[in-house]
Amino acid sequence: NNQVGDVAWTPWSATTFAACTADGKVHVFDLNENKNEALCEQKVVRKAKCTKLAFNLLGAACPVILVGDDHSCVSSLKLSPNLRWTAVTKAEAEARAKAEAEAAAAGGGPRKGAVPKKIEDSNFKQDPKVLEVQKIEKIADMAIKNQLNEGK
Repeated sequence: NNQVGDVAWTPWSATTFAACTADGKVHVFDLNENKNEALCEQKVVRKAKCTKLAFNLLGAACPVILVGDDHSCVSSLKLSPNLRWTAVTKAEAEARAKAEAEAAAAGGGPRKGAVPKKIEDSNFKQDPKVLEVQKIEKIADMAIKNQLNEGK
């Protein structure tokens, strides 16, 4: 429940953004994962208020957040690899996990403890822009459903 100093969308994902607050914290959200709670929060400064936030425009190649405060200091934060998943890698991981689960259910899967075989299929590789559009449409549908439910 603190004042928000700034908000910035990540350059590599249409559903991920960060916010800096007056208590000196940076909060990273992914609307595709959880729209109500931050994926992570990090205390950046002790006695200052965070006022400005910016992502490196190189995106996933150099994932850094710059945070400015009211004492004219700038802090840089490197994002954890867990927070840098792109839509393509998530989609590929989900598709591979689904294919492996189906193969295991069919009885031809690896025994417990064995290393699963890599599944390579051209169907798993989609254009990242198409995946981002699909994510935005999904979020818009969820928002419309929420508005309709609140109206009842």
